[in-house]
Amino acid sequence: MPRNDEVRFVSSSVKLPSFSPSLQLTERRKLPFKFHFNFNLQPANFVSQFLKTQPFLHNIIRKSLFQTGLKKSPLFCSASLALSDSKIGDDSGAVTLSKNVSGRSVAAEEERVLISEVFVKNKDGEDLERKDLEAEALNALKASRANSALTVREVQEDVHRIIASGYFMSCMPVAVDTRDGIRLIFQVEPNQEFQGLVCEGANVLPSKFVEDSFRDGYGTFSTFLLPIVAPSYAGKVVNIRRLDEVISSINGWYMERGLFGMVSGVEIMSGGIIKLQVSEAEVNNVNIRFLDKTGEPTAGKTRQETILRQLTTKKGQVYSMIQGKRDVDTVLAMGVMDDVSIIPQPAGDTGKVDLTMNVVERKSGGGISGGGGISSGITSGPLAGLIGSIAIYHKNLFGRNQKLNLSLERGQIDSIFRINYTDPWIEGDDKRTSRAIMIQNSRTPGTLVHGNQPNNNGLTIGRITAGVEYSRPFRPKWNGTAGFVFQRAGAHDERGNPIIRDFFGSPLTASGNTHDDMLLAKLETVYTGSGDPGSSMFVFNMDQGLPVSPDWLVFNRVNARARQGFRVGPACFLLCFSGGHVVGKFPPHEAFPIGGTNSVRGYEEGFVGSGRSYAVGSGEISFPVMGPVEGVVFADYGTDLGSGSTVPGDPAGARNKAGSGYGCGVGIRVDSPLGPLRLEYAFNDQRNGRFHFGIGLRN
Repeated sequence: MPRNDEVRFVSSSVKLPSFSPSLQLTERRKLPFKFHFNFNLQPANFVSQFLKTQPFLHNIIRKSLFQTGLKKSPLFCSASLALSDSKIGDDSGAVTLSKNVSGRSVAAEEERVLISEVFVKNKDGEDLERKDLEAEALNALKASRANSALTVREVQEDVHRIIASGYFMSCMPVAVDTRDGIRLIFQVEPNQEFQGLVCEGANVLPSKFVEDSFRDGYGTFSTFLLPIVAPSYAGKVVNIRRLDEVISSINGWYMERGLFGMVSGVEIMSGGIIKLQVSEAEVNNVNIRFLDKTGEPTAGKTRQETILRQLTTKKGQVYSMIQGKRDVDTVLAMGVMDDVSIIPQPAGDTGKVDLTMNVVERKSGGGISGGGGISSGITSGPLAGLIGSIAIYHKNLFGRNQKLNLSLERGQIDSIFRINYTDPWIEGDDKRTSRAIMIQNSRTPGTLVHGNQPNNNGLTIGRITAGVEYSRPFRPKWNGTAGFVFQRAGAHDERGNPIIRDFFGSPLTASGNTHDDMLLAKLETVYTGSGDPGSSMFVFNMDQGLPVSPDWLVFNRVNARARQGFRVGPACFLLCFSGGHVVGKFPPHEAFPIGGTNSVRGYEEGFVGSGRSYAVGSGEISFPVMGPVEGVVFADYGTDLGSGSTVPGDPAGARNKAGSGYGCGVGIRVDSPLGPLRLEYAFNDQRNGRFHFGIGLRN
């Protein structure tokens, strides 16, 4: 085939970061195209850009390598090929025509030239050492095939496809006239072989995560160091697309955890070292700003240090929006704020972030409230069990979130007057220890243990109580309480006169006096799950009487309660267990009563028995009916473990209580702000039925 001296191909020269579209014509001339991969965001710009991509600060926009600017870089306009019109130049017959790309006509671009052969070579025109890379380049070609007629645009698109495969840093198309026709050679320069990783600025990003991200594409690593990784595997060519996926996964790791962090710079350095620059926005400062209802700044009543100590977000930490949301919830839980929000802003050019917490305080920290409830100790009368209450309170004493409450509860028989002071977080303590001081004067029904007296003579237990308790969380979902409580308790008749024996002659006090004195050391451990019906709960408490005076009672009482729920389809299964034991000399009215709404349903309160020991188990199946209404089927069993006769005076035996029993029934529950409202009907093993009404889940 004769040489075609009237048609020449033209290759372009491109060098990052600038890009010129001009083309130069000369016979088989190749201009170098070198790709020095380098992508950087300055730290200050990183914070500004990151914040702009956070609508409402709750959605992190994943910015991959190409999404942040490389996709439109000259890398993807790496080479061009032009076919020019032929003109006779000098005496030798060589064509020396040059034409600017921007001035090309559409007809020139659409002119087709027959290609006899297509090859992929290295930048020097020699065979590639790695045949797998040659295969990758050939597979990327779409239009360029042997014995095909190509336009400039089609060849240019194939050049882009080779670069887009991710394995090559340059691609130069070269056309050579041979006696067999025009041979099209794509001269490529592969990326370097991966030899190691430099990762800078990643303070919270786990090294194992980075290793795992690179392992899929580049093999395994023996160690991860900051700033460098020493590989135990080498030989895989760096693939830009795979590198983009790795960067996307790293940015996704930050996004999933709500952290202000992303890959802000990537560079493939000499020797096959990949350098990742990670930018993490540390908290520079946290400020509190008080706002009024209109959003204007105002003076606050709460001390700023009282709010700041509630926050888990501290200066120097990488800011997390998830952690910030928890801080907002914690400040709202103080009970003195109507609205709380956190606004992050760039801290100048430092690459850090300043946090401003906007708080709107409630108009007054104090007030008067009223309410009502149900007492489980009243089983008869026209207003059986109903209690009314009134309270005067202040929720933010001295601006320290300390709380003072004076309350009075009054029922048909019940009465409780209580003064309670609570410091939710003792100043100077770093364990979130709270302190509660309580003084209380109460009168409650004695029917739980001693039953109704003949001729409807009422029996009440009066208690004067004072104590102090300290509580703090010691593990996630676990809370502990310790304290001391003094109590003076005695029995009274319906006129309020003290009595020491009931109608059956059973003693009502352990000391034989009109009242019993005791100083109790209290310990309690509480585990709570998420709070929904499928969560678990465990409570263990112990009271130990201290021998401060010879006449004061000394005994040990332990009690435990557990609840576990699990769902099977729409149904929820709930298992409950409680049990306890008393050792030592204790008042009869402190025995464990069995039977009632939160014990064995189908019985009145305390009518199964009362013992020094007890165990109660319950099983329930609830299912949705309509909206907030659920149906429930349940069964309960309780026993005093044969300990009823060991209670001083054997009040259960004097009243012919069985000591054990079971009940089963059905009910409905309605979800409410107060908790589940329970209306249940149960039969006991004596074939007697009874309605029960309660608020909240079983204890």
